[in-house]
Parts: sequence; structure tokens; C-alpha cells
Amino acid sequence: MKELTKAEEQIMLVVWEKQQCFVKEIIAELPEPKPAYNTVSTIVRILEKKEFVSYKAYGKTHQYYPIISKDEYMKLKTNNLVTNFFGGSVEAMMSFFVKEKNIDINEIDDLLKNNTK
Repeated sequence: MKELTKAEEQIMLVVWEKQQCFVKEIIAELPEPKPAYNTVSTIVRILEKKEFVSYKAYGKTHQYYPIISKDEYMKLKTNNLVTNFFGGSVEAMMSFFVKEKNIDINEIDDLLKNNTK
């Protein structure tokens, strides 16, 4: 699975949220200034080629839906983050976030307890 560009990711967030949508519906969810219909349509076709979305055809209109889950993509992005910026060390990443976000040990403990249930 390939990483997405910022524009592709922005569109995928809408597709993941809606689960089934037409290009017009995607555009409606994007922030101002709204991109052109053709721009969004082209990006969606790229996402189809990258095997992130598929579609149901209704004549000349297509309704798109995700074939890669948001969780699957998050795992890829997280693994790439750990590998590219923290030398593959989850401990180094956690240490960075603890220092940067001033997270205390009790918050980490709560996170661990909530995620092991």
C-alpha cells in the first residue's frame, strides 16, 4: 500500500466518513475554497488506481466507497513515522511525545489501561 498525497488523504477522509459518496458529496465536505469538480474527480480516479476506492456505476455517475480501511492506512502511516523519524523505535517516539506534549506518567498509564481492555 502506498502513502497518499495531502490532497488524496483529504478526499479519503471524506470517503471513509461517508462510506459511499459521489464526487459532488465529496466536494461539499471539503473546506473553502472548494476545488473544481474535475480536480476531485481526477484525484478519486487516482485513488481507484492506487486501490483505495472502488465504485458502483449508475450510468455515467459513479458512487465511490473505500476498499482500504482508515485503520489499515493509519497503521501504515504510523509504521512509516516510527521508521523514518524514530529509527524504528516506538520508545523513542513515545519519549518525543512525552517531552513535546508534557504528558505525565499518569496520562500514559491511563492510555495504556484504556487500550488494553
